[in-house]
Amino acid sequence: MNKLTEWSFRNRAAVILIVVMALVMGVVSYLKLPMEFLPEADNPQVMVTVIGPGMDAKSMEQLVTNPLEEAVGFTKGKTDMFSTSGNGYAQVNLNFDSNTNMKEAKAEVERTVDQIQLPQGVMKPFVIQYNTSMIPISWITLTFEDGLSEQEKDAKLKEITTELQKAEGAGEISVSGKSTPAVHVTPLTDKLEEKGIPVQTLLSVLQGRGVSSSIGERAIDGASGNINVYDQVTSIDTLRKLPIAPGVKLEDVAAVEQAKEQESIGRMNGKDAIMFTISKTANANAVTAGKNIEKTVERLSKDVAGAEISVLMSTSDTVVHSVDSMLREVLLGALFATIIILIFMRNWRATLVTIVSIPLSLGITLYLLDLSGVTLNIITLGGVAVAVGRLVDDSIVVIENVYRRLQKEPFSKTVIIDATKEVATAITSSTLVTVAVFLPMGLLRGSLQAFLLPFALTVAYSLLASLLVALTVVPLLSAFLLRGTKEKPHKGSSKFASFIRWNLQHKWITLVVALLLFVGSISAYVMMPKGALDSSSAENVNVSLQYPSDTPSDQVEQGGTKLETFLKDNKSVEWVIMQLGNSADNAKYGAVSSPTLVTYTIDLKDGVDAEKFMDEVKTQKSNFGDAELIINAADLMMGGGSSQIFIDVTGDDPEKLTQAADQLIANIKPIKDVLKVQSNQEEKKPVYTFQVNPEQAKGQEVAMQLQSMLNPVPLGSIQVEGRETSVVMQPVINPDTEEELNKLTIATASGIVPITNVAKLVKSEEPSLYYHKEGKMYVRVTADAEPSQLSVVGKEIQKAADKLELPEGVTLKVGGASADQSSDFADIGMTALISIGLVYLIMVLTFKTLRAPLAILFSLPLAAIGAVIGLLISGVTPDFTAMFGALMLIGIVVTNAIVLIDRVKQNEETMTIRDALVEAATTRMRPIVMTAVATICAMLPLVFGSSESGSIVSQSLAIVVIGGLAAATLLTLIVVPCMYELMFFRTSRKQRRAGAQSAQGVTAVQVQ
Repeated sequence: MNKLTEWSFRNRAAVILIVVMALVMGVVSYLKLPMEFLPEADNPQVMVTVIGPGMDAKSMEQLVTNPLEEAVGFTKGKTDMFSTSGNGYAQVNLNFDSNTNMKEAKAEVERTVDQIQLPQGVMKPFVIQYNTSMIPISWITLTFEDGLSEQEKDAKLKEITTELQKAEGAGEISVSGKSTPAVHVTPLTDKLEEKGIPVQTLLSVLQGRGVSSSIGERAIDGASGNINVYDQVTSIDTLRKLPIAPGVKLEDVAAVEQAKEQESIGRMNGKDAIMFTISKTANANAVTAGKNIEKTVERLSKDVAGAEISVLMSTSDTVVHSVDSMLREVLLGALFATIIILIFMRNWRATLVTIVSIPLSLGITLYLLDLSGVTLNIITLGGVAVAVGRLVDDSIVVIENVYRRLQKEPFSKTVIIDATKEVATAITSSTLVTVAVFLPMGLLRGSLQAFLLPFALTVAYSLLASLLVALTVVPLLSAFLLRGTKEKPHKGSSKFASFIRWNLQHKWITLVVALLLFVGSISAYVMMPKGALDSSSAENVNVSLQYPSDTPSDQVEQGGTKLETFLKDNKSVEWVIMQLGNSADNAKYGAVSSPTLVTYTIDLKDGVDAEKFMDEVKTQKSNFGDAELIINAADLMMGGGSSQIFIDVTGDDPEKLTQAADQLIANIKPIKDVLKVQSNQEEKKPVYTFQVNPEQAKGQEVAMQLQSMLNPVPLGSIQVEGRETSVVMQPVINPDTEEELNKLTIATASGIVPITNVAKLVKSEEPSLYYHKEGKMYVRVTADAEPSQLSVVGKEIQKAADKLELPEGVTLKVGGASADQSSDFADIGMTALISIGLVYLIMVLTFKTLRAPLAILFSLPLAAIGAVIGLLISGVTPDFTAMFGALMLIGIVVTNAIVLIDRVKQNEETMTIRDALVEAATTRMRPIVMTAVATICAMLPLVFGSSESGSIVSQSLAIVVIGGLAAATLLTLIVVPCMYELMFFRTSRKQRRAGAQSAQGVTAVQVQ
């Protein structure tokens, strides 16, 4: 590295040109780099989603889920398989290992699913495999003014959809909440009986109609012409007058009315609304595509009369906000670094030399990201925010050493080169150490690598660029700007030197105190509850209102509207969207749910505390009877701060599963901070089954007749006002009691007979949800924990599960938020161990000894003291991002110790170990404190600002880094010298004894 400095002085013109090129290329790369919400990555999961309107959960399990599981269970690369069967829907989730080609896996699943024969009335399965590029970039709502006809609404919807599809960069558009016009034919049973016409006759009312046929070509009146037949019902009045029997028209025996059919209900601030969810095309820029869609929406809102269209959310805004936040962090970091250097050095020229490293390092980083094919997204921008605090560290150490030498020696190029050489090894190894901490992230495989490699590359590029600038540009600028500088020589604090000597003489006191502080901090951390991600600064909130599965649909809608009114009238709410029911468009994205579930997406006004708002909504629980009210902060990437823990009870015997689940629930209920506990078996729905006597009738014939009597039956379609409109015959009867079900009649070979003659009606209570794991049924017990006590509750639930005496063949597995949290913490811990190993290896290569790096590593436990104290003082609950901050500390903290020990090693050539330690601590105190304070100040905006949704850079991360670095900086100057002398205790003792004997000899000579 020393050669770089000498080369830069020999090639000044080239360095100046490179600096200009780096700045220009940085700006060009910034303007050129695609801006995305997340880096492109495949989710190693394939979902198969099926909708079966009207089917109960057990039927979906037996007729849909089981065949699907048998078919896809042997897909190549599959690691595990889970399925959920509910009322009207089924979903099979296949998880794959990280090395699987997900496009091939999806294609294989699609081929397999296409070969399965599913029951009539069940929609074709949707096979979904998520990629981050599929994340919607815009959510748009459309509401119509009152008074518009269905035809007018339909025309405007088509126009708006077409224009949105034309927007540059817009990809697939999902539309939910839309209605389709239909004609309902409701049989009048008394009229049919009076006319003696069976209801089945109505099924053929449109048969043979809607014909448009070419007969052929004939010579007519001497000219060749074509003969066609055209028969089209073009109005409801015409439909009413169609004959169904001699002298009998349709209107004589049935009510014919225009209606609208709606798969799902969507409302915006109390008005019926249509929701557009728009993804971008594969190679489009998320920000550009989002802006194009916004412009299209602005134009449509002016051009389309009677329709109100607006953009609710856009990831382009998120990305732009992230970029703005990054620029703010960079500017604040530069400002704080400037202030710190001015305070310590009191020289504006030295300050200017140092802060040049920020724009230069960022310019080089952006150019390298462009070359690497990495996009600007919240992951890479988070990497920049993390690196900003470290960009000036190397330059500070260099300029401080240069400036200190120039205060003692006359100005010369040689002095500047030598001063840079003195610290070159220290800053090189400290930078490589920090890079090594993030290196294991880039070594992960599969989708995790796609997420974390861009982050690791961003940090690595930034720090290596700052090192390059510190070794080349900073010395050159020093030679230019510091020429003629005359300042009073800087002397280290004599009081601090005396303290260090006392400290080294009483090192055991220092080490014992440090050990006690470390043990105390670790104990405090272990006792500290680990919470879910903080949600107080969330801008969006998700609310769900789950009614029991046997609740009639009109009651569900009524209750949903009641809560919607409360939410939209709340002063904290900007807008609220209510959604109810499943739709084919939502199923394409794997979004299926219970038909008794109402969901709300809420946008909060600026400055609203989301936690307080959620507490306010929870007070409405008592107003909705048996319905379950759940509130969570919404997060585009991470899904919000979930605090739900589940325990899966697996086995072959359903009775034993139920027995074990009941015992588990009884053990979990008394646990403190468990808000609610339930199992999927508790949610049951009455099922009425006709058990057909095979001697009296055929089950298929009975089922087909009941289907036509109790369910809407499509009759065909007609043209109404130029639009193809479906004609649906409504159920002949609508039995609402068990007695009325028993009164149904069906046609058999012996004529019309009561259904009780051929079948027995049996009522049973069946679960409304069935869970399968690897094709076997299992019971899921779910516990909602207080978010701030998540880890504590998780441990208590694990204890309760371990104490349970399980029936033979039954196993338990705890999962959910606490298990995910423990897994995340374990992954971070393993990464930290790998990082520490790499750090130690680099330091051994640097210092050519095993013992000195061990003394440096002792600074790591010291950081834990400050990190825990920071969390305790701030009252912030440690979460995943806090652990990520602890990982960062490994690279940041040891840099101070490296700078210190590097000076010690240089001093040992002419001094004893103790004198070398005292001089090094005194001399390097200023650059160590300067770099630490600069890094801390660069992190302060994260503490007092708001982190980006889905970003790994957050308030808790900043608090951990600031607290850890502050404590480690102070204790490094005190504890690390003690540990270093302890590592070389014998040598140091010999040197002190020799020094004492020499001093006695000198004294004796003087006395003589």
